[in-house]
Amino acid sequence: MPRDPLIGLVGKPSSGKSTTLNSLTDASSKVGNFPFTTIDPQRAIGYLQIPCACARFNLTDRCKPNYGACVDGKRSVPIELLDVAGLVPGAHEGKGLGNKFLDDLRHADALIHVVDVSGTTDAEGKATRGYDPSQDIVWLRSEIENWILGNLMEKWGSIKRRHIATKATAVETLQNQFSGYGSTTQTVARTLDRLSLKEPLETWSNLTISTVVSALITEKFPTVFALNKIDHPDADANIAKIAKLHPPDSVVLCSAISEVFLRRLAKQGFVRYIEGSDAVDTRDDLLEQADPAAGALKPLDDKLRARIENLRDMVLYRFGSTGVVQVLARAAELLGLVPVFPVRNIHTFAAGGGGNAVFRDCVLVRKGTTVAQVARKVVGDAPLAYVEGVGGRVGEEEVVGVGRMMCYLLRLVDEECIVADLGDSWRAPRAQERGIYSRCFSPGCACRCVGQGGYKLRAARTARAFHPSDISNVRIYYNTCAVGSSSTHP
Repeated sequence: MPRDPLIGLVGKPSSGKSTTLNSLTDASSKVGNFPFTTIDPQRAIGYLQIPCACARFNLTDRCKPNYGACVDGKRSVPIELLDVAGLVPGAHEGKGLGNKFLDDLRHADALIHVVDVSGTTDAEGKATRGYDPSQDIVWLRSEIENWILGNLMEKWGSIKRRHIATKATAVETLQNQFSGYGSTTQTVARTLDRLSLKEPLETWSNLTISTVVSALITEKFPTVFALNKIDHPDADANIAKIAKLHPPDSVVLCSAISEVFLRRLAKQGFVRYIEGSDAVDTRDDLLEQADPAAGALKPLDDKLRARIENLRDMVLYRFGSTGVVQVLARAAELLGLVPVFPVRNIHTFAAGGGGNAVFRDCVLVRKGTTVAQVARKVVGDAPLAYVEGVGGRVGEEEVVGVGRMMCYLLRLVDEECIVADLGDSWRAPRAQERGIYSRCFSPGCACRCVGQGGYKLRAARTARAFHPSDISNVRIYYNTCAVGSSSTHP
């Protein structure tokens, strides 16, 4: 069954990783301006904002998610995040908490590299002034490369000998080595295709091996650079320098501490604030607009009012938001995540249970995921009889993709069981001869012998007795619809 995506937050100590995690979630990672505030990896659930399917079908008033939230057609979908120990130069040699960091890192599908663009912390996270944060991006990438490359080179001789002896392909040999880093055969194949290497693996030079490792990291760990602390006076020059060195779709400006501050004030009832927006409303603001919601907010003292005004000027008005929500959306975009909405009824989009709520659930899958994989993610390993799409049946290898509107009816075997009465005249010895005790006539059914008189068939909800000749007619067991959203981010 495809596992849920995991996004790792990386960076040097005191760069704002834990604050960024707290701004994306309700976690309470320790924060502080000293090295290794995070010692153990912190896992938490963040919320990716996407356009909800309810808006497309004008059903926003009936959309009630089981997890997350949906406000006016904007859905917050849970996604797992990982904040690992801060990385310092020399980590691949064991410096700091490097080996632990790198071992935690291998589970991630994408990375958010939190960069302190204020220049007030050096490479080890110690307080300073005038540091060039563009160097953090260079050496952190180098540490990851050196870690994987070092592990590979230690056994390269035996790898070559086994490769020749087994007559394996380069993809097969490399996947055996890179699987421990969370790589897949498809990842390795795409890496080698992009490099277009002509030489056989056993003749590769050290430079070629290093190039392959670097390309694999690019493929395996798509990375967003979250330029944090943008409200600092020294940030502008550092932002401009980094923006020139990296593609624009990999860079997002953010102020994690501002997001944490605004969310805390909103929870305490001092302001009205929607995550990711460019505005924050106080009680005074709403009174000026004659908004009746003003009565629900608490009045501000002068100190708190001044802090909010400063945050508006330095972050919201200048950059359009705190950038934190956009960081997660960009990471999902680089991963190619597609939201899929499982429902019970493809006509009403109801989730079952007798209510009229729609689109109760949403799961995130990667671009290129097949319909069969989506089915396994939604209903587990229940046998799949066939898939019905808009206009007719589709194959299980139909691919889910961003920008496509898809509606599928999955015909699945239900979890409940019934007993089929085989009858004495049919059971022996013909049944043994044909191996009936271990299989069923219908490819969508899973059955097994339950004794001398019958079979147990995972099938329809209503138990009834039937002859084996009727098994192939038991077709419709459980209805599930998957609607793929057309976009992964606002």
